[in-house]
Amino acid sequence: MNESLHPSYPNQAPATSVIAGRPVTDGPAFDVVSPYDGAVVTAAIGGTADSVRDAVGAACAARDRMALMPGHERAERLLDAAASLRQDAENMARLLSLETGKTLRESRTELERAIDVIRLSAQEATRNAGRQVPLDASRLGAGALAVSRRFPVGAVGMIVPFNAPVNLACHKLAPALAAGNACVLKAPPEAAGTIGRLFGHFLRAGFTDGAVNLLQGGADVGQALVSDPRLDFISFTGSLRAGQSVKAAAGLRPCTLELGGLGPTVIHADADLERAAAACVASGFRLAGQSCASVQNVFVHEDVAERVTQRMAEGVRALKLGDPLDPDTDLGPVINLAAAERIAERIREAVQDGATCLAGGGRKGTMVEPTLLAGAPMQTRAVCEEIFGPVVLIHRYQDIADVFKWVNATGFGINFGLFTQSIAVAMQAHRSVITGAVIVNGTSTFRPDQMPYGGDRLSGYGRESPADSVKAMTRERFIVFQ
Repeated sequence: MNESLHPSYPNQAPATSVIAGRPVTDGPAFDVVSPYDGAVVTAAIGGTADSVRDAVGAACAARDRMALMPGHERAERLLDAAASLRQDAENMARLLSLETGKTLRESRTELERAIDVIRLSAQEATRNAGRQVPLDASRLGAGALAVSRRFPVGAVGMIVPFNAPVNLACHKLAPALAAGNACVLKAPPEAAGTIGRLFGHFLRAGFTDGAVNLLQGGADVGQALVSDPRLDFISFTGSLRAGQSVKAAAGLRPCTLELGGLGPTVIHADADLERAAAACVASGFRLAGQSCASVQNVFVHEDVAERVTQRMAEGVRALKLGDPLDPDTDLGPVINLAAAERIAERIREAVQDGATCLAGGGRKGTMVEPTLLAGAPMQTRAVCEEIFGPVVLIHRYQDIADVFKWVNATGFGINFGLFTQSIAVAMQAHRSVITGAVIVNGTSTFRPDQMPYGGDRLSGYGRESPADSVKAMTRERFIVFQ
């Protein structure tokens, strides 16, 4: 460890649940430890069944008040939160890197994106319009007028994962508040201090008295939250298995689920090979591969496979694995030892099944080397299950239609990357692949925050963006004049 980069860890009060503006100090204590060196970064106090009930109760009590708050006032408070967050961005980025192991460069980018999300959501607070339906299109409706308005759903429960906790929390909190809802956010235990600090910016912006509530803790707290029948809407980002539990608990209540993916990206024979290879390396190992949209499976046309494989192998070998706070580091550790062991096992399985390791493959503690595999059977788990780590697999193909069929057969579909100069091939992919988006001349990782983002089938359902989330978290209600 470079002592000059880690002179000391943050000296801050324990991260606690916060209900109706008050910290909750009763509950099980736990520590957030650095994935890089194992040092304690944040002391935290988890939630309990009582605190979950109290948090949901506080949100329910604030529903009417939030619904009556004028749109311009919600927008102003959100802009205040964004401005406050910007002042604290560097300190929060450092804390985020210490808690989660992502590089400081990645953490700074995440904070910038989160600020943009709050700003974009503030704009949506004044755009939440209804519509007018021309009833004279039928005899029954002639002479009548139908207009609608959109009203907040009420109390929204939210759960975010560790890999991009600040940005994903803002993708849920800011649109919900813009729409006039009250919120209960469950923080990931791996980033308890960071999310606690983020939460303070919303409180200081005026979202008090139960408008926003924070729960700390693990999966038991999250399960208790989504099982509370008083919630009107649930927004969840996480694994497929956890998402299935959330959906089962949600029942008939509306929800958005952003789950896993296999990061498929195609490099067609006519692609700009240098650009495509470099993009796949950058996107496959960003956040140490711990993203539902990380490039995992790269399909390369056999005519250019040798050149692309060579370029990608060179790029992966050049990546620096190291201290997240070192500006020269390209990727840091994975989130914990269990994750590192699981990833290493997937690599071993793939090699045993016939894959060739072109780069990396090793591990020391939580530090998993950026790994490039080629020739793995399509049924090996590193290929057909989300690996959520710094591993990319290269596959060759002759007919691109076979790639489309494989992607559809997996059941996953968040984003589909495609490098090609052919409009016809791009449109064929758009027609054929069941996915949230086809990214032409980009990878599966591409996600500007104002674009609707989400998957289908095993990757969840619903779309998240400030505008889409505001719409999802409101109900359309008509009034008809005869």
